[in-house]
This record gives sequence, structure tokens and C-alpha cells, in this order.
Amino acid sequence: MKKAYKCKLILKTELCPGIWDFVVEAPEIAKQAQVGQFLHIACGGSTLLRRPISICDTGENFVRFCFQVKGEGTKLLAMTEVGEDIDIMGPLGHGFTVTPGEKSVIIGGGIGVFPLLKLAREKDSVVFLGFRNKDLVVMEDDYLEANKNLTICTDDGSYGYNGFAVAAMGEYLLENKVDMIYCCGPTPMLKTVKQIAEHKNIPCQLSLEQRMGCGIGACLTCVCETKNEGMAKYKQVCTCGPVFDSKEVVL
Repeated sequence: MKKAYKCKLILKTELCPGIWDFVVEAPEIAKQAQVGQFLHIACGGSTLLRRPISICDTGENFVRFCFQVKGEGTKLLAMTEVGEDIDIMGPLGHGFTVTPGEKSVIIGGGIGVFPLLKLAREKDSVVFLGFRNKDLVVMEDDYLEANKNLTICTDDGSYGYNGFAVAAMGEYLLENKVDMIYCCGPTPMLKTVKQIAEHKNIPCQLSLEQRMGCGIGACLTCVCETKNEGMAKYKQVCTCGPVFDSKEVVL
């Protein structure tokens, strides 16, 4: 059983309307955290279930996470003030498997860019980030500080590359060989990246988003379908993921 910690909120920023960036004092979690893992956060009020939120980055004594207000729980969480404690369980889940020396691509879309920052900081990779439009572009400066090989893409062409991030990545892969693709984003992006990776025979790791109950494998709320047979066909995202080999999962 993972321990829950009372973590003081030390920095709070609204990146764009409804999307929040929190930094909390959490030395115990920061010491254990691996890229791609998540936190299970108590939001307070009448919300009984914790909310799973990916780890964005860590330092010696802090953990950073970002989230979008989607319901009552995240709305209450966004109302937390600097100096107040947040009840956080973590780090949880299976993160990215990183091999030193590999040449890789990191691709994320929308709020899926948040779990990839720590990875971009630790990996010498080419990074593609996709957003619907210029107003929704977030964390560009963070990524540039972490990794200079960055391409920002917007669906409507209002900023950066004109088109989807997967299109920009596809163009890059026409002339460049890579050893691994790391991806986090909406399901259509995951499906397309999975198809491209398998067509080009490039190993690929996908970080899945899934509704969760307990976050520690005690319930079956967050199962995803895999290509395994029998009892192993469905796996719990909270413990077996959120990161999976693209060839294993069915999207």
C-alpha cells in the first residue's frame, strides 16, 4: 500500500483558463518518482474518490503536477490556496522505460503534454507538442529549457507548425531513424502514433488516460483491453500502466 502524504502547495499558476499548474512540497514522493508515474489526489469537499493526475516534473523537495478542471473534484482542487496542504498518494503506476543512448521522439497533445516534461528533461529527444490553437499552447518555455529540439504544432495553424503533431512527427520520421517513440495525448493521437510506429517497426510506449477508482489495483474501474488471451486480456491501468507498449494494447 502506497502512503499518503500531506503536501503543502507552494506555487499555483493558471496556465490558461481552467488549466492549473501546482507545485507542492513532497520530498518523499520526489525521491521515488519515475517518469510517467502519477499521483492519486484527494480533492476534498464531498468528493470521496481521489483523482489521478500525472507527475509533470520533480526536484529534490518538490513535485509538480498540472490538471484541467473537468468536474467537481478538480474544481475543488483548483480552489486550494498556496500554503494549504493537499492529501497526495504516490508515486503510483508503471512509468516509461527509458534506455540510455537511444534516439527517441517524444510526442504529446493537449493536457497530454504534462507527463512528458520530466521525460524531455532526462532524454535527448526530438519533441512534438500539439494544441488546438495558439491560445491553448502551454509550457513552451519549460520544454525549451528542458530540450531545445522542440516543435509546437497547432491544428488551425495559428502558431508554429500548421497541422497535427502526428503529421509533423511523420515528416520527421521520413528522413530520420529513431529507436523509440514516447506518446501521451488524446485517444485519436495515441491510435495514430501506434499505427505509425507499428508500420515503421519502431518501438513505442503510450501513456493512457483512464478513469480510476482506488488507484492501487483493488478495484476494476480502470481496465484496458490488451492483445493477451484469457484472464490477462484486460489489465488495470493504475498498476500495469499508465504506460504500455503500443503493441500490447487495443485502442
